[in-house]
Amino acid sequence: MSRRKKFFDEYDFDFDFDAPKTFKYVTGKISVNPRGFAFVTPDSGGKDIFIAAGDVGPALHGDIVNIRITAEYGARREGEVVEVIKRGREIFICTLKNRGKTFWAEPVDEKFDALEIYIKYDDKKYLMDLKRRHVKVVVKVTDWKKLHGELIEVLDPEKDFGLDITAILRSHGVFEKFPDEVLNDAAKLETVPSDEEISRRVDRRNLKIVTIDGEDAKDLDDGVFAEKIDGGYFLGVYIADVSHYVKPYTALDKEAFERGTSIYPVDRVVPMLPVELSNGICSLNAGVDRLAMACEMTLDTSGKVIDHKIFPTAIHVYRRLSYNQVQKFIDGETSELADCAENLNALLEIYRLRKKIRHERGAIDFDLPEIKIELNEFERPIKLTKKFNGVAESIIEECMLAANETVAEHTLRNKIPSLYRVHENPASDKVEIFNRLLAHFSLHISAQKENYKPRDFQKILDAIKDNPAEKVITTFALRTMQQARYAAENLGHFGIAAPFYTHFTSPIRRYPDLIVHRMLRANLETPEKISKLAKRLDEVAKKSSEMERRAVDIEREAVDLKVVQYMRQFLWRNFDAIISSVMNFGFFVELENGAEGLVHASTLYDDYYSYVDSEFALIGSTTGKSFHIGDKVRVKLVSTNEKLRQLSFELVDALEDDDLIADL
Repeated sequence: MSRRKKFFDEYDFDFDFDAPKTFKYVTGKISVNPRGFAFVTPDSGGKDIFIAAGDVGPALHGDIVNIRITAEYGARREGEVVEVIKRGREIFICTLKNRGKTFWAEPVDEKFDALEIYIKYDDKKYLMDLKRRHVKVVVKVTDWKKLHGELIEVLDPEKDFGLDITAILRSHGVFEKFPDEVLNDAAKLETVPSDEEISRRVDRRNLKIVTIDGEDAKDLDDGVFAEKIDGGYFLGVYIADVSHYVKPYTALDKEAFERGTSIYPVDRVVPMLPVELSNGICSLNAGVDRLAMACEMTLDTSGKVIDHKIFPTAIHVYRRLSYNQVQKFIDGETSELADCAENLNALLEIYRLRKKIRHERGAIDFDLPEIKIELNEFERPIKLTKKFNGVAESIIEECMLAANETVAEHTLRNKIPSLYRVHENPASDKVEIFNRLLAHFSLHISAQKENYKPRDFQKILDAIKDNPAEKVITTFALRTMQQARYAAENLGHFGIAAPFYTHFTSPIRRYPDLIVHRMLRANLETPEKISKLAKRLDEVAKKSSEMERRAVDIEREAVDLKVVQYMRQFLWRNFDAIISSVMNFGFFVELENGAEGLVHASTLYDDYYSYVDSEFALIGSTTGKSFHIGDKVRVKLVSTNEKLRQLSFELVDALEDDDLIADL
């Protein structure tokens, strides 16, 4: 008898969960540790619930489960899984195994390595050949009770240099290829806007609108135009009108909903929409007519938006500019953009004014660098660099923020159902932990519980500028925050200190932006359809938030993998590093190039070190020597693990001079 069946028999429960009220049940997502135990994050919020290895039952990492609370110790709770409500994934990257003519697949991810998925396949010789070649296969579970699956793809390194990234995508259930019906829908779309459609819109083709993007960008969502006017500035933000081409309930729309967002995992783009739209008719390419949604704003001399208009338009982008070009113009290094000078100078002034407004209201700028990875023709990393946003990127960011806030306020004031980008106040328990860290730097967030203001965090980040531990503290502050998400209700955005905020500016690559456009258009053209469209907003918000988190996980895993591959050439070399976090099993360090890895406590041979929670430190029991967050250390790279995407270091004596610090 299964443990789950025994549980229900013992308490005479029905399988429809009509349970006695004396028992507490919680639904949430389970995270399983490779060592067997797990934690469940409740849907209703609150602290994670511990699940002992013997109480995980049939649940797998990422599943949605129902658990019974078995013990409570103050704020800490323990439980056991009584039902798997929804599997977190059904697709796995596997190696093939066989016993005679029986074949099964074993997932390579150690979180799932206990699974044995039996493969039904007529051509056993084909399976044996795949096994001999040691290729990985993609398997989809078709029957969870019997653990049967089907082979849906072979990952062959001889045919795909980027197989390692492909494997990450497949492990999250992501496939680049669009279904035939979606491609058929895309193929039917017009390749140029019709004169008839343009005639129905406000014509802005006379404006010298520019796009400003990275040099390799192909999906150009946004164009901008600005000029000084009497009493202030005119700022026009023109966004690709994807909603004109992607209609509700079509195959295109359903696929965009399922994907939720485009994904950018180091070596490729997995677009939300087929290239006919993302790089074609919806992309605001220079020199051609395009349909757009306009958010035109009038700003006073302080940069405050005092008037606005939102409407469908037709535009003709004057020039495509890159961030590098605009940065050189700002720095006075080039005159090649003289024909755009009036526009760019106005944009620069607006950027400075808007940045000042946001800072005065307490907006938090997490100025964290992005790791850029350069690959060779064989998809191997050859260079890592830290990239900070320059003024050119920040100009566009401020324009998009202004448009997003304006559109959000517009939908609220006009009672138009819509989606919002919400970022709620941080939880008090996380702030308390952050304050314990800040105490080591003589800093403190003094606001009362549940009454934190963005300015409280802004002051901390301002105070640690140029501190050696700035990156560490900024990262910790970011982790203290709630996770931003989508919602059908406006709840404000804590991070940017905005009472109204939405995502309007990237409908080519984000489904919520497409929905915001769709609601705006419906209000202008067919108000009677709004109530029907509004019924899906909660569903879209939940799904879009999930798909955003999936994309972030994929992109992070891809970066981590390429960092490990790059660092392999530096085995047994020394590095100066800073301690970025401390755990009971050791501490993590970050190198100058952004690579991170673990110094395990077992490799600290000079003493026995214990983790002291109040100190965020490992402290030696005999010597009293300590390792705190933010401390500088010298380390040696001793191992790289591509499978786990991990680097391991050992501490070396800072006085050693026989090994030079590695040149990254």
